[in-house]
Amino acid sequence: MGNRVALITGASVGIGEQFARQLAARGYDVVLVARDAARLEALAKEIETGGTSAAVLPADLTDASQLATVEARARTVDVLVNNAGFGTFGPFHTLDVDVELREINLNVMALVRLTHAAAAGMVERGSGGILNVSSLAGFQPGPANATYGATKAFVTSFTEAVHEELRGTGVRVTALCPGFTHTEFQERANVPASDVPGFMWQEAPEVARAGLDGLDKNKAIVIPGAVNKVMGNLSVITPHAITRRVGAAVLKRASS
Repeated sequence: MGNRVALITGASVGIGEQFARQLAARGYDVVLVARDAARLEALAKEIETGGTSAAVLPADLTDASQLATVEARARTVDVLVNNAGFGTFGPFHTLDVDVELREINLNVMALVRLTHAAAAGMVERGSGGILNVSSLAGFQPGPANATYGATKAFVTSFTEAVHEELRGTGVRVTALCPGFTHTEFQERANVPASDVPGFMWQEAPEVARAGLDGLDKNKAIVIPGAVNKVMGNLSVITPHAITRRVGAAVLKRASS
């Protein structure tokens, strides 16, 4: 019958790379998706030394034809990890609107299409798992992260709904909502994170492990780390009028 197969988007670096390594360690053959083919090839070689198969599928998920290729592969996998995404930082009106729309296409549209493709096959087979990577940033309005936070709010809400729809089908669906994590994300998004205290940071391996463990247990939402759990709960109960003003104050400080 062969090994179970997991497809991971955004697999070339950070949390996505850790998903690939940890799923391979759990006995899955992996399909690695990202734009950086060289990094994927290097990761695949490392993974295959452990005895599992690693297929490289370079793709820009904001390109319709390349996304369609990944969708076709997603229909046959046992686990889908929607990890690909990026963020932008700064007042919305100062940012390149085409980049903001690309952010929406990747963080939301591609995730929805891949979830739909994978879920259809999984429900028919009566088993499978879908892990969508969201963020604590989606729990409240985020001045300076307006588009990113909104995309992640969508991902969390969407994933919770699909989780409930598929209850009893044998298909597990989980949203992973990490906070600050040591990856290349902050640098790529130009996020000023030097003032973030050390206790608020997590490492990519522990975040990925929490997500996969939560998926195994079919948890609707996983917030990794005790500090993040507290922050997530506070975000839920604190009025948005307060959280958005706090966010605006942080933006002003970071920009000064």
